[in-house]
Amino acid sequence: MRHRKVSELMIREVITVPQNAAFKDTVRTLTEHQVSAVPVVDPAGHPLGLISEGDLLQKAAGQGDYFRSLSEREALQEAKAVAQRAEELMSAAPVCAGPDWTVAEAARLMEAQGVKRLLVVDETDTLIGIVSRRDLRRIFLRDDDAILHEIVVDILDRTLRQGSAAIAVEVADGRVELRGTVQFKSLIPVIERLCRTVDGVVSVRQLLDYSVDDTVMT
Repeated sequence: MRHRKVSELMIREVITVPQNAAFKDTVRTLTEHQVSAVPVVDPAGHPLGLISEGDLLQKAAGQGDYFRSLSEREALQEAKAVAQRAEELMSAAPVCAGPDWTVAEAARLMEAQGVKRLLVVDETDTLIGIVSRRDLRRIFLRDDDAILHEIVVDILDRTLRQGSAAIAVEVADGRVELRGTVQFKSLIPVIERLCRTVDGVVSVRQLLDYSVDDTVMT
């Protein structure tokens, strides 16, 4: 089975700010590039942290309407354009992933760390991309025929040696339904689990029967 990698979904042209960027310059970067977050990097391109709109809002106590219009944003820039550096505003310890990570691995890290995006670094810890939850969701736009082919050919035929005649597979909008009979009962959860790992699968409904209950101790 082939799982899509972070490198296939990440944004490669990442907008960054240097660690000594002033608060006003950081806000201007977010505004001009219409992004909701920007990585902070050192001179070598290593990520030091991430500044999001939420970080800026925390600095703007009492300015609840800050991000509702450009004019208000500019007004706050004037009020806050002091010697505040990017490294003082950023969220510490950036959460990073490698380009060869699978989408599932990246999604699990996002969930565990409670973040909306991951910085992607190479083997030298240099920033090479950024991937968001929205980017990862793109795998669920995968064509149903491609999902069906992977389940039938890669999982049932090649991996489990289960003939496609014994198990009927239907895929509609990423939802998989399995019908048929397998020889051993222990195979059913294995098949279901492998199908859930296929990129683009939203859900799996199995209606499988078995010939031999090999889960009973004799």
